[in-house]
Amino acid sequence: MPFQLRAEEKLVPNAGTIQPMEYEVIDTQVSPTGRLEILSRTEAAKLLDIGHGGLHQLYRDCSLAVLNCGNELDDGKELLERYRDFDIRIMQRQRGIKLDIKGAPASAFVDGKMITGIREHLFAVLRDVIYVSEEIRGNPRFALDTSGGVTDAVFHILRNASVLQPRTDPNLVVCWGGHSVGREEYEYTKVIGYQLGLRGLDICTGCGPGAMKGPMKGAAIAHAKQRIGTGRYIGFTEPGIIAAEAPNPIVNELVIFPDVEKRLEAFVRAGHGFVVFPGGAGTAEEILYILGVLLHPSNADVPFPLVFTGPKSAENYFRQIDQFVGATLGVEAQRLYKIIIDDPVQVAREIQAGIKLVRNFRKQQRDSYYFNSMLKIEHDFQRPFHPSHENMRKLKLHRNQPRHTLAANLRRAFSGVVAGNVKNEGIREIEKHGSFEIQGDAAIMGPMDALLASFVAQQRMKLSSKKYNPCYRIVAETAA
Repeated sequence: MPFQLRAEEKLVPNAGTIQPMEYEVIDTQVSPTGRLEILSRTEAAKLLDIGHGGLHQLYRDCSLAVLNCGNELDDGKELLERYRDFDIRIMQRQRGIKLDIKGAPASAFVDGKMITGIREHLFAVLRDVIYVSEEIRGNPRFALDTSGGVTDAVFHILRNASVLQPRTDPNLVVCWGGHSVGREEYEYTKVIGYQLGLRGLDICTGCGPGAMKGPMKGAAIAHAKQRIGTGRYIGFTEPGIIAAEAPNPIVNELVIFPDVEKRLEAFVRAGHGFVVFPGGAGTAEEILYILGVLLHPSNADVPFPLVFTGPKSAENYFRQIDQFVGATLGVEAQRLYKIIIDDPVQVAREIQAGIKLVRNFRKQQRDSYYFNSMLKIEHDFQRPFHPSHENMRKLKLHRNQPRHTLAANLRRAFSGVVAGNVKNEGIREIEKHGSFEIQGDAAIMGPMDALLASFVAQQRMKLSSKKYNPCYRIVAETAA
């Protein structure tokens, strides 16, 4: 079917007239790429079902996010409203399925043909939505109310996506950082990726723009120079964030996890070295997650290369992060990472040396190179957290608990801020009930308030709005 280009229309508020939008959409049909070329009648019916228990809304929203690649829009609610007429339907045919797409963002096409990387991502969405629905949810084989059951589910999602590769040495570097970064910081992430790629290391990120895209770009150039034709640029995402951080087309292995907790666990299970760039609330959430996991006594001897880095201009940012970690989780948490400023070569060497330790440790322990099964992750870090106003108020942000448990609760607080900033459901919650209230000990709330305020001042919270309106309110409780 030839593609059809058309201009969308919208009702301009208070104008009473219909005017053309400033962007264009395309109607088209595409055939599958990859493994999922056929569907059962039951699977197809679920993807078309818009009622309770159906998958159509989830599938439609994730597909739209993938097709929105390249547009500077990090507001999930705005994306869904902008392309409210978008739809995607499964067409069952004798030779397999086709996707009938209406109202897709024109930026996903070149001369009417869908960009190959985006097309691959579109079918990764189909693969993962179907797999989680059919094989994970409600399957007694996966006891999702237990730590081991969640880890098993993460393993199977990764294996189904062909991410886990045996008989290969550890070489996967996870890069975390903000989608809303300045040009200097973005260029720095590319140089880091380049230095990692020259050393034969692959990249895994949250798959979006900014500090998630830069390392992949740099590594791709380095891999080309080293004649590495099998470079891996892996992206992990989840339905809540994918609309705000559309996968960039460099990603050649995309996995959509059912929630942020399983996404975070996948990073630490699959990765061998970790680099953290400047970011906002989402990056703070990732930092708190990994520090909380590593603070558990069972993980004291597990080698885990973790480097915070950025250009000279980001030095103050990492000083603030370090101060916050010290004030809330203590010196022991600060010892779990190294801060290296404005030295990409040293970062790459540090990660490379750390990965060698990982390899030796896993070899001695007879653990696999492709999945870190020895790492202890408690269920506190695995239970999906719904950032409602009630749940945000109930967070236990006080010192009278183990440090790794405090880290888990701090992670949830920052997860709520992320939801209120860019996730469709969180934004609607804020519009309906006002700002989230985050309360706890003054000794914790003070540093948190200061850190979030620094993110706002440095414009690290949001891309799509010139003026940031906080979705949270910090309440410091005084000791009785």
